[in-house]
Amino acid sequence: MLNRYPLWKYIMIVFTLIIGALYAFPNIYGEDPAIQITGVRGAQVETTMLDTVTDKLEENGLSFKNVAYENNAILVRFNDTDTQISARDIINESLGKEYIVALNLAASTPDWLESIGAAPMKLGLDLRGGVHFLMEVDMDSAMEKLIGQQEDTFRTELREQKIRYRAIRKLGKDGVEVVLRNDEQLEQAKKELSSRHPDMIIIDSSATSYALVARFTDARLQEMRNYAVEQNITILRNRVNELGVAEPLVQRQGASRIVVELPGVQDTARAKEILGATATLEFREVDDRADLVAAASGRVPPGSEIKLDRNGRIAVVKKRVILGGSSITDASSSADEYGRPQVNISLDSEGGSKMTAFSKKNIGKLMATIFTEYKDSGKRTPEGKVVLIKHEEVINQATIQSALGRNFRITGIDSQAEAHNLALLLRAGALIAPISIVEERTIGPSMGQQNIDMGIQACVWGMVAVMLFTLFYYRTFGLIANIALVTNLVLIIGVMSMIPGATMTLPGIAGIVLTVGMAVDANVLIFERIREELRDGKNPQQAIHQGYANAFSTIADANITTLITAIILFAVGTGAIKGFAVTLSIGILTSMFTAIVGTRAIVNLAYGGKRIKKLSI
Repeated sequence: MLNRYPLWKYIMIVFTLIIGALYAFPNIYGEDPAIQITGVRGAQVETTMLDTVTDKLEENGLSFKNVAYENNAILVRFNDTDTQISARDIINESLGKEYIVALNLAASTPDWLESIGAAPMKLGLDLRGGVHFLMEVDMDSAMEKLIGQQEDTFRTELREQKIRYRAIRKLGKDGVEVVLRNDEQLEQAKKELSSRHPDMIIIDSSATSYALVARFTDARLQEMRNYAVEQNITILRNRVNELGVAEPLVQRQGASRIVVELPGVQDTARAKEILGATATLEFREVDDRADLVAAASGRVPPGSEIKLDRNGRIAVVKKRVILGGSSITDASSSADEYGRPQVNISLDSEGGSKMTAFSKKNIGKLMATIFTEYKDSGKRTPEGKVVLIKHEEVINQATIQSALGRNFRITGIDSQAEAHNLALLLRAGALIAPISIVEERTIGPSMGQQNIDMGIQACVWGMVAVMLFTLFYYRTFGLIANIALVTNLVLIIGVMSMIPGATMTLPGIAGIVLTVGMAVDANVLIFERIREELRDGKNPQQAIHQGYANAFSTIADANITTLITAIILFAVGTGAIKGFAVTLSIGILTSMFTAIVGTRAIVNLAYGGKRIKKLSI
């Protein structure tokens, strides 16, 4: 019989609509302005602080929705942003510098929806508000680090070939000078190093006798600069993931700058602490030849240097680094058998081999763990760059009891919170080069809300205009098309809420508005084909059947070509273009479903299997 769907098809349509509506539903509830209280390194947030925070807010007459302890932090929800900002200032002043009081947005989804995994759409920075950082990679420090590694490489290679040298030292920011003892050794060293390092130009020194100068080629220098930026981008992405920010943007800008956008984060303090930290570890051998009394006056054996622990005690360590932070693949915090905080370290295969080889040869000797980070000095160069200060401290000096492998632990950490923070930074990776924040902007939620309101108005007025025209022109069939149009919008929002990586942006709203027009276009094609069949003398049942059948190929062709364009936009575009492509792609698929399957189901229920003489079209 014409125009009748089997039962399973109706069940499939109803099931799809229920799922789409359920996952779109959390977007009605929106988000609450909130403040989040966390501890800086070494400080713990205890549940006992809940009463302190509550009393302080009530004392100042600030109303709030609720206060909760979640994930080692206190979250306070408010009714409006003005109260939120006032509460942040009061709590911040009350708790002091040991805690970070950050502005945030917290989803107000009911528990029964959260239990099935339903959550609001992730909103981009232009809609939700958040923080924007422009960071610059310190290329001088990156080059200095690479030159230092090259010094160690030259020493090892010349020792292997038994070529004696007087000194190996840095020469400027891109070269190494090797001083030999005579012409014969100079030629041997030049031949050996030239064969091993084709990416370096090695020539005789004009300033020093029996010396050669090795400099990187321009191509190699550019490659190293690109590597420093790209690796820092990868590590920053890892750190942003550790922060738990939904849909961040981390991308390169120019030769040495990186843009980081964190939607929903309204306070830069915590983000700056994690993103800007250049914390890493170095493992070095403690020089047992050193006299600590002599070291106090600056006299240390050749090849060694003085480092201090956090209590100001002297440690004399060898300059040669056994292992750096780049070899660390995983780090976690825990407590040892005495309840003291520790960090468990896992190394990659190369790092594990180095550690095993070193520890086997040095059982009974001390190995120092050195914590290194760069801090903002508050000063700037004449060019406007931030001046960073290198801070180093010896965390511990441990006696090597047996051969170490790829997994071991470090102790000597003050608190569990500090161990957790250190593990987080090491797990996310050590930055290849220090970075400084040259620009930061906070986009308030009120601006984001204004963008949302304007976008919703564009959607609403666009839909109202289209629905009125369709209802007037196609009558009953126009009403069916309008139902499909609303259903299409619900499905788009539901799918966007379900996809973990999808983010709604202002261009994304433009994609939805465009999809609304395309969805009506599909219905227009179907309805005009039905009218055409009626004019050709077909009865209403045949006209409906032929109208849907003949319009399908045209609708499919038009939508598939648009979908291919959207996929290309997503593949090659960035930021706003991707947001537009995502909503457009989802909208194309849902509009085909509602226009072809959805309206046909309603038409079949209304007219299928009935004797009708006239259609309201």
